[in-house]
Amino acid sequence: FSPSVLGTREHWDAAYERELQTFQDIGDTGEIWFGEESMVRIIRWLEKHKVPLDSSVLDIGTGNGVLLVELAKSGYVNLTGIDYSPSAIQLSEKVREKEGMSNIKLKVEDFLAPSAELSGFDICIDKGTFDAVSLDPSDALGKRRLYVASLGRVLKPEGFFLITSCNWTREELLNEFREGFEILEELPTPKFCFGGRIGNSVTALVFQRK
Repeated sequence: FSPSVLGTREHWDAAYERELQTFQDIGDTGEIWFGEESMVRIIRWLEKHKVPLDSSVLDIGTGNGVLLVELAKSGYVNLTGIDYSPSAIQLSEKVREKEGMSNIKLKVEDFLAPSAELSGFDICIDKGTFDAVSLDPSDALGKRRLYVASLGRVLKPEGFFLITSCNWTREELLNEFREGFEILEELPTPKFCFGGRIGNSVTALVFQRK
């Protein structure tokens, strides 16, 4: 991919500072990445596979934390969200407070250099964070490798990794996560038609750590 400001911390700090101010002004939580259906898709998969409600869940690049709130409303009780942008965590804390979900844990963490205490998760979820890492103007390839290594450290063996991407195809994601992970399922996502060919604008996959 071409390098982009979407891959820089400065961009996300500025974006979440704006969203934080908007929330304080009018109570708007901001954009839901990939729309509400992306959250429903994840929660349905967890419910379909009878993932226990006390499973430890990590939201990688939580942003405004809305996914965690929806998981909490669905009964999940062991929820953690991380983001490398302090403004994002401030926003998600305010959203958590507004929704009365005090049991959601939130931390400023860079997933590419996770702290030692960030480990042992049953479920890791990514909606767009790997996409952003892939657009980093400085050594995107190296940072993608760091991401995969970090995922291997924080996710338990046989734990599940649910990723939603608009930059990567199924085959490309299988290649990126080929070491240490195996594909379990591709989740249905909206399709589009262009030039007589049908494709997916969004890819959603479930991996299991070996």
